[in-house]
Amino acid sequence: MGGLLPVLAVTASAVFMSALIWTLIRPSRALAPRVRPYTAATRAELRRSPDAFGQAHPGPVFGEGTLRRLFGPIVQGMTQRLGRFVSSASDDKLAIRLRQAGLYSGTREDLRPQEYRMRSLGRAVVLGAGIGFIGLLVLQSPLGVVLFGGLGFLLGLLTSKSRVDQAIATRRERIRGELYTVNQLIAMRTRVGGGAVEVTRHVVDRANGVVVDELSEALRLHERGWAFTDALERAAELTPEPEAERTYRVIATAQERGADLADALLGLSKDLRSARRDGLQAEAAKRRLLMVIPIVVVLAPVMLWFLGAPMPTIIFGGL
Repeated sequence: MGGLLPVLAVTASAVFMSALIWTLIRPSRALAPRVRPYTAATRAELRRSPDAFGQAHPGPVFGEGTLRRLFGPIVQGMTQRLGRFVSSASDDKLAIRLRQAGLYSGTREDLRPQEYRMRSLGRAVVLGAGIGFIGLLVLQSPLGVVLFGGLGFLLGLLTSKSRVDQAIATRRERIRGELYTVNQLIAMRTRVGGGAVEVTRHVVDRANGVVVDELSEALRLHERGWAFTDALERAAELTPEPEAERTYRVIATAQERGADLADALLGLSKDLRSARRDGLQAEAAKRRLLMVIPIVVVLAPVMLWFLGAPMPTIIFGGL
C-alpha cells in the first residue's frame, strides 16, 4: 500500500496538469474564415463554389500528420462516447441551447455540440483529478482517490450544465432590456415610411446588441434568398426570449399581410414595460424580505437577551 500511494499521487497530478492545460489553452483561430470573403470572386471565376457563407470544411482536427491521421479518429470516437456523459441530448437540441446561450459563437454551428462536450469533459476531468488528489492527501487511501475523484467529476458535469442555463438566463435578460428600445426604433422608422425589410436594415445598421444580432442574421438569410418572413420565423424559433419571439412574428405578419407594424410594436412595448415593472416590483419585495432576515436572526435575540436579563432580579428580588 505504501508504494501504491506515490504512484497514484503522481498519476493524479499528471492527469490534473494535462487536463488543465488542455482545457485552458484554446486552439488558434484558423486563417480560412478571415480570408474567405476576399477569395469568393476568384473561386467563382474558376467555376468553383465561392463558399461565401463559411461552409468550407475546416480541415482535419488533428492535422495532417500520419500518426494524427491514424489515431485521430480513435481519439475523436472515444471523446464522443465519453461526451455523452456530459449531455445526453441530441446534437440538434444541444446546438439550439448553445446558440441561445451565445456560447462558442466563433465555431461552426454543427461543431458546437462536439466542442461543448469535449471542453465540459476536460473540465470534469480537471476537477476530478484535482479533488481526487486532495482525497489522497486527506484519507491516504486509494478509496479516497476514487470517491473524491468521482465527486469532482460529477461536480464538473453539473457545473457545465449550469453554465449553459445561466448563460441562457443572462441572454434572456439582455434581450428583455434591449427589446423595448428596438421596438420603439422600428415603430418610429415605420411611421416615417418604409417596409419591414428596410426598417429592420435601418435599425441593424445603426444599433448593436443581442436583438440586433438576431435581426441581422434574419437579414443575411434574406439576402441569401430566403423569404424575409421565413427568416423571421426561424429567428422566432431560435430566440430564448418569448417577448422577442412575439416581436419577430409581428414583423413577419406585417411583412406578409401589410398590417400596421408601428401600432403592433408599440403595443408590445407597452406590455413589455408593464411586465418589467411588475418584475422589478416583485424583485424589490423579495429583497425587502431578505433584509428583514438579518434583523430577525441577529438583532432580535440580542434585544430579547437584554430585555430578559433583569427579569430574574425583578421577580425574585435580591435573592
